[in-house]
Amino acid sequence: MNFLAHIYLSGNDDELKIGNFIADGIHGKPDLFPIGVQKGIILHRAIDTFTDAHPIFRQGTKRLHANYHHYAGVIMDIYYDHFLAQNFAAYSDVPLHDFADNFYRLLEVNYNMLPERSQGMLPHMFKYNWLVSYAGIEGIARTLTQMDSRTKNKSNMRFADKELIEFYSEYEAEFTEFFEEMRAYVKEKTATL
Repeated sequence: MNFLAHIYLSGNDDELKIGNFIADGIHGKPDLFPIGVQKGIILHRAIDTFTDAHPIFRQGTKRLHANYHHYAGVIMDIYYDHFLAQNFAAYSDVPLHDFADNFYRLLEVNYNMLPERSQGMLPHMFKYNWLVSYAGIEGIARTLTQMDSRTKNKSNMRFADKELIEFYSEYEAEFTEFFEEMRAYVKEKTATL
């Protein structure tokens, strides 16, 4: 799960959304943040653990492993954000553009709470409207290219849009099945946070 899915799975809780968004940059215990943000960080970690161990997700990574090795899971996270964005109306009464704009405003209002790493990515996120751009293959290709450049082009992720196109129906069907299980898991998990 990439940014869009983590934010979506946080429901209507703003602090949970912020924690879920910043979690990758937080190591160890998140004690310095408000309790709601701490819960979002914990939820993010639980979502990642659930996702990485899930047989449907692992089935998708197998198609990618030969070309992308340990980056296959990262690519799958981006693919899944694509399918969530592409089918957002099936999961939310709020249109994707409005959902993204609301989240960007939330980040702006809470800018000082964000870690430096998250603050640094915001200009790019806003400029390229990442959350909405995931709905198109071009947006996914741009994201994969940007991520590849962070690995000094060693991951070859910039080419992974080809597998998305080639196995589109398989990945979409897998995402749909997986995401129903993920939503049920998160509902149960958030009740115990």
